[in-house]
Amino acid sequence: MLFARNRIHPIIVVTVMLLIVAGGCRRHKYENPISKDTQQPDKVLFDKAINDIERGRYEVARLTLNTLINTYDTSEFLAKAKLAIADSWFREGGTHAWAQAEAEYKDFILFYPTMEEAAESQEKVCDIHYKQMEKADRDRQQAIRAEDECRQLLVQFPNSKFAPDAQQKLRNIQEVLASGEFKTGMFYHNKGSYPAANNRLQSLVDQYPLFSGADEALWQLADGYTRMGDRFEDKAAGAYARIVKDYPLSNHVEEATQKLQAMNRPVPQADPVAYARMKYELENRDKAGVLSHVMGVFKHSPDTRAAAKSGTPAMAANRPTIPLSVPAALAGAQAGGASDVSVQTVTDSTALDTKPDARQNLPAAGAAGGGAPAIAGTTPGAATGTETGSGDRSSTTDVSGKPADSAAAATNLPPPTNHQQAPKKKKKDKEKKKADTAQSQ
Repeated sequence: MLFARNRIHPIIVVTVMLLIVAGGCRRHKYENPISKDTQQPDKVLFDKAINDIERGRYEVARLTLNTLINTYDTSEFLAKAKLAIADSWFREGGTHAWAQAEAEYKDFILFYPTMEEAAESQEKVCDIHYKQMEKADRDRQQAIRAEDECRQLLVQFPNSKFAPDAQQKLRNIQEVLASGEFKTGMFYHNKGSYPAANNRLQSLVDQYPLFSGADEALWQLADGYTRMGDRFEDKAAGAYARIVKDYPLSNHVEEATQKLQAMNRPVPQADPVAYARMKYELENRDKAGVLSHVMGVFKHSPDTRAAAKSGTPAMAANRPTIPLSVPAALAGAQAGGASDVSVQTVTDSTALDTKPDARQNLPAAGAAGGGAPAIAGTTPGAATGTETGSGDRSSTTDVSGKPADSAAAATNLPPPTNHQQAPKKKKKDKEKKKADTAQSQ
């Protein structure tokens, strides 16, 4: 028995080693072979390169494929050879190899946009960035790139067989991006910076309505508007109404209804389409086990189990909006509206020689005249609204035609803040108070 038991161990070891070697040498079948049975030299080179790709000899395969492309420039297998080079980089994996694969796939789409494999190439580009996507609280660059590439697949190849898979990947990606926006908004909300928080949360619920935490984002958004003052009551009521209408199975529906009734606002009816969609999502959502919670800490990729399984993902890129704390005049100028700063083209070629340099004006002179600072590309007279640039306060205007005193006063106003500041006491008031106290004693 002892001898037989000792003989078992080497057999097991040899068997395991054979299995490992067999698994390492197992061929991974290539997805886009050429079924044409011919012994043409270019076809022989292509078949040899595919055999090397299937066995993991990627560098040798690329040398063979480049030989085919450079030697047989009129071959019918040129497109397949170029695609095989990209596939070899994709299979090799790693940051460098995936970057090379993306460049090769983009070239293939550019030269062969009508081929069936063009949609597959775009799907591989989307998958390259999808595999490198990080968690919501980390760098979002790969997630943004993956969103752009998956959206490009749906726009350029809407009838492709890869479109449904790309649509689901797009939902997963937008779940990660929305989760990151929600974390950022809640950071500002807990800090007390409600304009900054609501700017993030409002953009989130408008851009990603399929986000699994959209109802919670709306609840926090309404709370932020309530804390910002009575003039934002309409926005808070709108957020409560969206919870009741678009997310009827949310935990905040009853509270939102009570808030609307307290505001004397109408309570909307639940949307039946939204109800059916939310019910489907809750019933088909994957639940994480105990092991998944433990191993999730060590995983590089984000958790997308809560992502939507139905609905149309957002097909437009998320653009940052202007916070409510920005003054309306500045916000309108940033959005493309009117501004009190203009630029003029100098038609007089002697202006640089005959006119004084606006940059040499002392700040004190501008302050004494009450005018706006001169603008490059205009004469001092145009900047101050007078021909001679004199310090007459009654006739001085800014570029927009408004009195310079009012423009300067509006410019010098302190920016809006989230917290009220106590007014500073003057030194004379303190001295007077001390003198009154001494006299009373």
